Amino acid sequence: MSFKTILGAAIAAGTMSLGSIALADTSGGNAADDKALVTLTSDSLQTQGMAMILSNAMQQQGADLNVLLCDAAGDLAVQGHESAEPFKTPAMSEVDQMTPEAILGKLVDNGAQVDVCAIYLPNSEYGEADLREGVGVAAPGPIAEMMRDSSIPVYSF
Repeated sequence: MSFKTILGAAIAAGTMSLGSIALADTSGGNAADDKALVTLTSDSLQTQGMAMILSNAMQQQGADLNVLLCDAAGDLAVQGHESAEPFKTPAMSEVDQMTPEAILGKLVDNGAQVDVCAIYLPNSEYGEADLREGVGVAAPGPIAEMMRDSSIPVYSF
Protein backbone atom coordinates (compact mmCIF):
# COMPACT_ATOMS: atom_id res chain seq x y z
CA MET A 1 0.00 0.00 0.00
CA SER A 2 1.48 3.38 -0.94
CA PHE A 3 1.99 6.27 1.45
CA LYS A 4 -0.55 8.34 -0.52
CA THR A 5 -3.15 5.57 -0.13
CA ILE A 6 -2.55 5.32 3.62
CA LEU A 7 -2.59 9.10 4.04
CA GLY A 8 -5.78 9.37 1.98
CA ALA A 9 -7.46 6.71 4.12
CA ALA A 10 -6.40 8.49 7.33
CA ILE A 11 -7.72 11.82 6.07
CA ALA A 12 -10.98 10.22 4.93
CA ALA A 13 -11.45 8.52 8.30
CA GLY A 14 -10.74 11.74 10.13
CA THR A 15 -13.00 13.71 7.83
CA MET A 16 -15.88 11.30 8.32
CA SER A 17 -15.48 11.52 12.07
CA LEU A 18 -15.68 15.32 11.97
CA GLY A 19 -19.29 15.05 10.89
CA SER A 20 -20.09 13.14 14.04
CA ILE A 21 -17.98 15.03 16.57
CA ALA A 22 -21.07 16.28 18.35
CA LEU A 23 -22.51 12.77 18.39
CA ALA A 24 -19.47 11.04 19.90
CA ASP A 25 -20.58 8.53 22.51
CA THR A 26 -17.93 7.85 25.10
CA SER A 27 -20.23 6.12 27.53
CA GLY A 28 -19.99 2.48 28.32
CA GLY A 29 -16.90 0.59 29.40
CA ASN A 30 -13.67 1.50 27.76
CA ALA A 31 -11.23 -1.31 28.40
CA ALA A 32 -8.67 -0.26 31.01
CA ASP A 33 -5.88 -1.11 28.62
CA ASP A 34 -7.32 0.80 25.65
CA LYS A 35 -5.44 4.03 26.29
CA ALA A 36 -3.61 6.39 23.98
CA LEU A 37 -1.31 9.35 24.54
CA VAL A 38 -1.20 12.08 21.91
CA THR A 39 1.51 14.72 22.20
CA LEU A 40 1.16 17.85 20.11
CA THR A 41 3.88 20.49 19.82
CA SER A 42 3.42 21.88 16.31
CA ASP A 43 2.16 25.37 15.59
CA SER A 44 1.03 24.32 12.10
CA LEU A 45 -2.73 24.65 11.60
CA GLN A 46 -2.93 21.53 9.45
CA THR A 47 -0.82 19.46 11.87
CA GLN A 48 -2.89 20.63 14.84
CA GLY A 49 -6.09 19.97 12.90
CA MET A 50 -5.09 16.46 11.85
CA ALA A 51 -3.89 15.62 15.38
CA MET A 52 -7.28 16.69 16.75
CA ILE A 53 -9.21 14.84 14.01
CA LEU A 54 -7.31 11.60 14.66
CA SER A 55 -7.60 12.04 18.43
CA ASN A 56 -11.35 12.47 18.04
CA ALA A 57 -11.53 9.32 15.89
CA MET A 58 -9.58 7.33 18.50
CA GLN A 59 -11.88 8.60 21.24
CA GLN A 60 -14.96 7.64 19.22
CA GLN A 61 -13.46 4.16 18.79
CA GLY A 62 -13.26 3.79 22.56
CA ALA A 63 -9.75 4.92 23.45
CA ASP A 64 -9.21 6.41 26.89
CA LEU A 65 -7.43 9.45 25.50
CA ASN A 66 -4.72 11.62 27.04
CA VAL A 67 -3.60 14.71 25.11
CA LEU A 68 -0.41 16.57 26.03
CA LEU A 69 -0.01 20.05 24.53
CA CYS A 70 3.52 21.43 24.55
CA ASP A 71 5.39 24.38 23.07
CA ALA A 72 3.28 26.35 20.56
CA ALA A 73 0.45 23.80 20.72
CA GLY A 74 -0.04 24.73 24.38
CA ASP A 75 -1.72 27.89 23.15
CA LEU A 76 -4.71 25.75 22.09
CA ALA A 77 -5.40 25.23 25.80
CA VAL A 78 -5.62 28.95 26.59
CA GLN A 79 -9.08 30.48 27.04
CA GLY A 80 -9.95 32.76 24.16
CA HIS A 81 -7.18 31.51 21.86
CA GLU A 82 -8.35 31.25 18.27
CA SER A 83 -6.44 29.88 15.33
CA ALA A 84 -5.64 32.42 12.66
CA GLU A 85 -8.09 30.67 10.34
CA PRO A 86 -10.16 27.49 10.39
CA PHE A 87 -9.05 24.51 8.37
CA LYS A 88 -11.06 22.81 5.66
CA THR A 89 -11.39 19.16 4.74
CA PRO A 90 -12.65 17.67 1.46
CA ALA A 91 -15.97 16.60 3.00
CA MET A 92 -16.74 19.97 4.57
CA SER A 93 -18.28 23.03 3.01
CA GLU A 94 -16.80 26.46 3.64
CA VAL A 95 -19.59 27.03 6.16
CA ASP A 96 -18.49 23.94 8.11
CA GLN A 97 -14.89 24.98 8.72
CA MET A 98 -13.32 23.76 11.95
CA THR A 99 -10.56 24.88 14.31
CA PRO A 100 -8.26 22.71 16.40
CA GLU A 101 -9.60 24.46 19.51
CA ALA A 102 -13.18 23.44 18.70
CA ILE A 103 -12.21 19.78 18.37
CA LEU A 104 -10.09 20.02 21.53
CA GLY A 105 -13.19 21.26 23.36
CA LYS A 106 -15.17 18.24 22.13
CA LEU A 107 -12.38 15.91 23.29
CA VAL A 108 -12.53 17.43 26.78
CA ASP A 109 -16.35 17.35 26.81
CA ASN A 110 -16.22 13.65 25.90
CA GLY A 111 -13.81 12.74 28.68
CA ALA A 112 -10.30 13.10 27.30
CA GLN A 113 -7.62 14.09 29.78
CA VAL A 114 -6.00 17.20 28.26
CA ASP A 115 -2.97 18.83 29.84
CA VAL A 116 -0.30 21.34 28.95
CA CYS A 117 3.31 20.32 29.50
CA ALA A 118 4.69 21.07 32.94
CA ILE A 119 7.05 23.69 31.49
CA TYR A 120 4.48 25.42 29.26
CA LEU A 121 3.04 27.88 31.80
CA PRO A 122 6.31 28.91 33.48
CA ASN A 123 7.73 29.69 30.03
CA SER A 124 4.72 31.60 28.71
CA GLU A 125 2.79 34.69 29.68
CA TYR A 126 -0.08 32.52 30.98
CA GLY A 127 -1.01 31.07 34.34
CA GLU A 128 -3.17 28.10 35.28
CA ALA A 129 -6.22 30.38 35.54
CA ASP A 130 -5.84 31.16 31.81
CA LEU A 131 -6.40 27.56 30.75
CA ARG A 132 -9.68 26.41 29.22
CA GLU A 133 -12.07 24.61 31.53
CA GLY A 134 -11.14 20.94 31.76
CA VAL A 135 -7.46 21.43 30.84
CA GLY A 136 -4.80 20.77 33.46
CA VAL A 137 -1.06 20.86 33.88
CA ALA A 138 0.75 17.56 33.33
CA ALA A 139 3.05 16.13 35.96
CA PRO A 140 6.17 14.55 34.42
CA GLY A 141 5.92 11.31 36.44
CA PRO A 142 2.50 10.09 35.22
CA ILE A 143 3.28 11.13 31.62
CA ALA A 144 6.59 9.25 31.77
CA GLU A 145 4.75 6.18 33.09
CA MET A 146 2.36 6.27 30.14
CA MET A 147 5.26 6.71 27.71
CA ARG A 148 7.07 3.71 29.21
CA ASP A 149 3.99 1.49 29.29
CA SER A 150 4.25 -0.70 26.19
CA SER A 151 0.46 -1.19 26.16
CA ILE A 152 -0.16 2.56 25.67
CA PRO A 153 0.60 3.85 22.18
CA VAL A 154 2.16 7.32 21.99
CA TYR A 155 1.46 9.51 18.96
CA SER A 156 3.43 12.71 18.40
CA PHE A 157 2.56 15.60 16.14
